[in-house]
Amino acid sequence: MAYADQVFRQTCLDILNNGVRDDNLTVRPHWEDGTPAHTIKKFGVVNRYDLQKEFPILTLRRTYWKSAVDELLWIWQKKSNNVHDLSSHIWDAWADENGSIGKAYGYQLGVKHHYKEGDMDQVDRVLFDLKHNPASRRILTNIYNFADLSEMALYPCAYSMTFNVSGNTLNAILNQRSQDMLAANNWNVVQYAVLVHMFAQVSGLKAGELVHVIADCHIYDRHIPIIEKMLQEPERPAPKFTVDPSVTDFYAFTKDSFTLEHYEYSPFEDKIPIAI
Repeated sequence: MAYADQVFRQTCLDILNNGVRDDNLTVRPHWEDGTPAHTIKKFGVVNRYDLQKEFPILTLRRTYWKSAVDELLWIWQKKSNNVHDLSSHIWDAWADENGSIGKAYGYQLGVKHHYKEGDMDQVDRVLFDLKHNPASRRILTNIYNFADLSEMALYPCAYSMTFNVSGNTLNAILNQRSQDMLAANNWNVVQYAVLVHMFAQVSGLKAGELVHVIADCHIYDRHIPIIEKMLQEPERPAPKFTVDPSVTDFYAFTKDSFTLEHYEYSPFEDKIPIAI
């Protein structure tokens, strides 16, 4: 059965059975009707995925992985902060009248910094080091820029990636300050698993382990009955993930460069409210 399902199930059960509620606190997120969106949470959740064994996508319900990849490319390739450059509408609630989410996400990755090798942004620095200095322990990105937080529509949730080359294998750590388990957990896992595959392929490496570190891992109050129902669904085998082997330029990947074969999932159609 799919390992991603097992991890998701274990994490959700741990939160539901052992988590801490914030009902007595004033919280920023709210539902569309204005009601505060409270959570039950666990602190410091660490999940590990071996990308050589299988692709970490849920089968308990469908993950719209093509849309997830589209958002990933919007941030990491286009380095955009404008929703008009994005195919989906997942960021519309945070965009201004011009479609901008401020100096957030892709904007931060696109800012050039000065190095002795020349000026480059964070993505190009990762590509440079993986090619020229794979033994480095300094290959990382960070979009949690305190100087620009006041100009961001939403502070970054998944904010840092640390890359590490072991032999011919690329491993990575995704650091996340906050995680909505139902709406976003597997979405993010799929995205950054794909990102590791991308960086590995264009660097002549193979994708290894993705370690997902979540500071505040939570389930929203209105998501609890949905999660409980979802966890009753049967697990299915993980699909086969492939990357177009002809792509050797990071900026040449498209969402059609990736294929999932035999992706079977439960027909889970419950509407998921989103806290904003």
